[in-house]
Amino acid sequence: MEHFTLLIGIVIVTALVFDFTNGFHDTANAMATTISTGAMKPKPAVAMSAVLNLVGAFLSVEVATTISKGIIDEASGIRPEVIFAGLVGAILWNLLTWLGGIPSSSSMALIGGLVGATVAAVGIGAIHLDALIGKIILPAFAAPVVAGLAALFATKLTYRLARKADTERTGNGYRAGQITSAALVSLAHGTNDAQKTMGVMTLALITGGVIAPDADPPLWVIASAGLAIALGTYLGGWRIIRTMGRGLTDIHPPQGFAAQTSSAVTILASSHLGFSLSTTQVCSGSVMGSGYGRKGGVVRWNTAYRMFAAWGLTIPAAGLVAAVAALLAQQGDWGVTVVAVLFVAASAAIWAASRRQVVDHTNVNDPDEDAGQADVVTDAVHSVSPPPAGAVAATDPADDDPARQRAASTV
Repeated sequence: MEHFTLLIGIVIVTALVFDFTNGFHDTANAMATTISTGAMKPKPAVAMSAVLNLVGAFLSVEVATTISKGIIDEASGIRPEVIFAGLVGAILWNLLTWLGGIPSSSSMALIGGLVGATVAAVGIGAIHLDALIGKIILPAFAAPVVAGLAALFATKLTYRLARKADTERTGNGYRAGQITSAALVSLAHGTNDAQKTMGVMTLALITGGVIAPDADPPLWVIASAGLAIALGTYLGGWRIIRTMGRGLTDIHPPQGFAAQTSSAVTILASSHLGFSLSTTQVCSGSVMGSGYGRKGGVVRWNTAYRMFAAWGLTIPAAGLVAAVAALLAQQGDWGVTVVAVLFVAASAAIWAASRRQVVDHTNVNDPDEDAGQADVVTDAVHSVSPPPAGAVAATDPADDDPARQRAASTV
């Protein structure tokens, strides 16, 4: 076995940075509806989610095994610098979509980055296409549909069962249910998304000769990945929380409960099967399903269209950036250095752009802020795939708040 080298250390640190961005990018999955309905205040909500993400990271390694052993042929000659390039592509896409407040998939960004870098470095033969399609691509399409339909029927059933009950009493009960279901989603997120970083770190250790090819993730890998995603979750991806909690539909407590429960069941089942699905896409599908489950509820399809377009761009965009980075990184130490410098510079530029209009726990539910939120990624999406003619943002006819109506018309 080789010793732990500086390059492997850089890859491990970069993987943890990705895990951190995954945490704040995906906080909305568990907490957006809970925060938007007022079931929990923003800061306690993300704190609870962070702790449960950490716990979930220790519950299973099935998804980590899929990432480390199932997608890329370890004997193909892939080196740690290629994995580094794949992580760079994934992180930059995460940061761009976070800046635009678009709930895109960190999981698909990671897969796109790894596949793009590997293909550029050693060719398409290094990719296990059957595993990629069967455990990544197909679940990515199926899971949000399944979760959305489950949330739609669960919402209808919830309203039907409670139609004669006292509104205030049931409202309090559903808020308590939301907190419970949000906790379950957070736990499920840790069992799925934290494991993806564990898998990448394990793959880097295997390709660097540090651990045996058939080894499971070491305990320190599990612990560090869990801590990184928990810290990112606690930071709170407020821009995306706003979009998912208010931009797709107006969520009432029964809808939030139904959406989160449907998401948690779907994610936990997929983690058990080793499917590396996108928790973002699952939770977004559940939110949309719950929007149609309430009588008079609607989905703001202009926002949904932008989200779908970003989903379609995630794998190719992250893969293209990663492929260019891999070609550079393979040139030697100077290539890795150039990639690292460009990566840091791009990340800093995105962070600086986010400071022009700060979104945090103090204004995440402010409808007037919705109206003014900059969306640089949307412009890029529209330049590739313009929205259908006549597409407009739908508003909830039951919502008579003028400020929220103005906000919805701009989303």
